[in-house]
Amino acid sequence: MPNRTVFFISDGTGITAETFGSSILAQFPGKPRKVRRPFIDTIEKARAVVEEINHTANAEGKKPIVFITMATEDVRDIIVDPACAGVVMDMFRTFVEPLEHEFGMKSNHRVGRFSDAAKSEEYNERIEAINFSLAHDDGQSAKNLASADVILVGVSRCGKTPTTLYLAMQHGIKAANYPLIPEDFERGQFPSTLSPYKAKCFGLTIDPERLTQIRNERRPNSKYAALENCRYEVREAESMMKRNGIAWLSSTHKSIEEIAATILRDIRPDKLIY
Repeated sequence: MPNRTVFFISDGTGITAETFGSSILAQFPGKPRKVRRPFIDTIEKARAVVEEINHTANAEGKKPIVFITMATEDVRDIIVDPACAGVVMDMFRTFVEPLEHEFGMKSNHRVGRFSDAAKSEEYNERIEAINFSLAHDDGQSAKNLASADVILVGVSRCGKTPTTLYLAMQHGIKAANYPLIPEDFERGQFPSTLSPYKAKCFGLTIDPERLTQIRNERRPNSKYAALENCRYEVREAESMMKRNGIAWLSSTHKSIEEIAATILRDIRPDKLIY
């Protein structure tokens, strides 16, 4: 696998091909070299990519694996032609054509998730959600929290910001995040700003040893990053969330995708049906 190259080729962004292909590759050990080639939307570009695939095959002595999402047939035909030395996984022909047969209609061969972003209500909702999450990052603003879908709480540097942005970008979720700080622990009370919205709150925690590593990258040799302080903050935050009936999970060994899926399941299950 380390000496194997995988291509993700699309006449759009290539994100779908890469996401699906990477999920399949995750079933196998090893880490291949990955190459994304987006916007291959002309015959000339397709031929150039085939030359690159063939050159890679000759250099490595192994067939590259090629995941493609191509809506334009004459461009796609060049990639799937026997002259291409790669093992081609055509996602459209694998999935779209059987569905055309089942539905009794031709697909629109749309490139990408949004055919016209300016006219897509879903796309505009995602942009609005991203703006909301940025405005409500790290407790910057308490305005409009009533319109939040989710409010993430937890100690500083436990993964709240990347999770809120992922929820906004991928799911159109208006996600705010609010840090639990030492002053909250000294008072022994959940932040009053969040009290009316406990039903929307979801907690993140983290192993203190991992937290001190992350904080030392930002503020080395500080009290903020000291292991004893990290243990104190994590312990107090977990205790506070437990007292207030807030569900939480540890981000230590979980990906953002796993955390987001859990939050949607527990806080906004309606968003899993769309």
